[in-house]
Amino acid sequence: MGLVYAEIELINTSDTEVAERGYIDKSEIRRTTVSAMVDRGAYMLAINEEIKLQLGLRVVDRKLAGLADGTTIGLEVVGPIEIRFKNRKCITTAMVLPGNSEVLLGAIPMEDMDVIIDPLQQQLLVHPDRPYIPKMSLK
Repeated sequence: MGLVYAEIELINTSDTEVAERGYIDKSEIRRTTVSAMVDRGAYMLAINEEIKLQLGLRVVDRKLAGLADGTTIGLEVVGPIEIRFKNRKCITTAMVLPGNSEVLLGAIPMEDMDVIIDPLQQQLLVHPDRPYIPKMSLK
């Protein structure tokens, strides 16, 4: 299977809440659309420092992360951040990779949005058995 990328929208959830309370206009909600590498080997969403600054995300934690090359580094965790893909969305946190690293869409937000990877077409898809509403497993 080759690399799979998906266009996802990232939204500062704190801005959304402030807009809903009427303190800022909805047009002021910080958001961006990015091409993310879909990575079942990653657990979380991983963004870069540029996106963190662009969206004005606050640091909520620090965690150690194991990288593909076997090294372990300490990373900031920011959020909350909303991910949108087609008719799906989830609210999560994101680990911040250094510099202008590639955005990674990991397994946990993919499960939350009920999306699947189609290896033949090399694309991310809304689960075909549940095209209108995601299904979650609670067991």
